[in-house]
Amino acid sequence: MIKTIDVGTKYPGVSLATLASAKDLLFLTGHCPTDADGNAIEGSFEEQVNVTFENLRTTLQTAGLSFASVVKLNVYLTKVNPEILATFKKVRNTFVNLEAPPAFTVVGISELWDPKIMIEIDGIAVATSQA
Repeated sequence: MIKTIDVGTKYPGVSLATLASAKDLLFLTGHCPTDADGNAIEGSFEEQVNVTFENLRTTLQTAGLSFASVVKLNVYLTKVNPEILATFKKVRNTFVNLEAPPAFTVVGISELWDPKIMIEIDGIAVATSQA
């Protein structure tokens, strides 16, 4: 059975996560630095990374999970350089389980759906039977 996780945002036709209960996996749709209405949050790269991880946390908590359940994250950045990566890692490390960190892929891309947005993250979490 596959179930969409509704975190209460107003993205028409978009789910922020899909739980495949037969396999106990939660598939996280791309999360960006947006407010609950889907509006892009402007700010520094560090602020955008923090908001994106907060949005991921909200989705995980809504599904009854935490970052300890995350096994894979794909990160899409509109700019990649050593300073950007160091900033990303600094913020990421405040959210993920550092004792058993998820697998990460970081990809540089030319742009996202809003020119103000500099980061998008999708991923996979292992759900427990309670989710």
